[in-house]
Amino acid sequence: MTQYRAAGVDIAAATRAKELMTAAVRSTHGPAVLAGMGAFGGCFDAALALAGMQAPVLVSSTDGVGTKTLVAAALGRYDTVGQDLVNHAINDILVQGARPLFFLDYIAVAKLDPVQVAAIVGGVAAGCRAAGCALIGGETAEMPDVYAPGAFDLAGTIVGVVERDAMLPRADVAPGDAILALPSTGLHTNGYSLARRIVAHHFAAEGYHARPAILGGQTIGEALLAIHRCYLPEVTALRAAAPVKALCHITGGGIYDNLPRVLPAGMGAAIVRGRWDIPPICQLLVEVGGLSEQEAYHALNMGLGMLVIVPVEAVATALATAPEARLVGHVTATPAVRLVDEGE
Repeated sequence: MTQYRAAGVDIAAATRAKELMTAAVRSTHGPAVLAGMGAFGGCFDAALALAGMQAPVLVSSTDGVGTKTLVAAALGRYDTVGQDLVNHAINDILVQGARPLFFLDYIAVAKLDPVQVAAIVGGVAAGCRAAGCALIGGETAEMPDVYAPGAFDLAGTIVGVVERDAMLPRADVAPGDAILALPSTGLHTNGYSLARRIVAHHFAAEGYHARPAILGGQTIGEALLAIHRCYLPEVTALRAAAPVKALCHITGGGIYDNLPRVLPAGMGAAIVRGRWDIPPICQLLVEVGGLSEQEAYHALNMGLGMLVIVPVEAVATALATAPEARLVGHVTATPAVRLVDEGE
């Protein structure tokens, strides 16, 4: 055993991990990828990718999946969090109107397990492949003493592009504009510290393996690991069919913190209770955890995955284009986001 390995870093394991993930990573590459795995830096042919665009604007975002990694580690399932990471990032740049070009990931572990890391990167590659996004690089760091045994962290950076005149939000968002919602698949990648606390306190015996009736046969762990949905296909279709003025990805901070980010100064929103389905896992956490409405909608997405703002006259077209969407509210002339009852 080398002294480096005795100190907790296994170079041979890192080499094996790269071997296991190579095919998945390369499956995301197209002709614009000039250098990927093995290079010191990923190289992407911008001239090829942006050909035909008049005024391309690059849009980038960096994020992670938070403590959802602890749920994955507890259940020994690592094939979904990579997709979560990519889909979250795609949704974030979608809000600016951008389509994804390429992605880079970062995985940090206490002790490198090649099969575990390959499963995580395989999920990242699957998310990229589904969205036509190239995975051109990343980093896997073995960091003993920094991370607890069995723990890992996962983050990534995405770069996308949009024509300047197609950027969102548009400047003409106005009071009375309709707010539609595309449903979430569950918690997505936010609220997991709260969810884990509630599960540990109220389901101490079975933990993530508990099967509350409200989940319809699913375990809590399965519901919590539901993949963060990517809204690229639906948003692309909606923008082709209707004059979308703004989008809002409901992540940490819920509707209260995220919706104001895409509204003009001085405007707010009224979201009407009961107009959409709340995911069973959200209902469970609210009921068992005794969460107030304010906290629930601040910490969780409560089923509102992506909000879409369109003129009232475009609602019928938008709903026909995305039948799962729901008309959930409207923009108001007064600041703040409010939950209201039907008719208010």
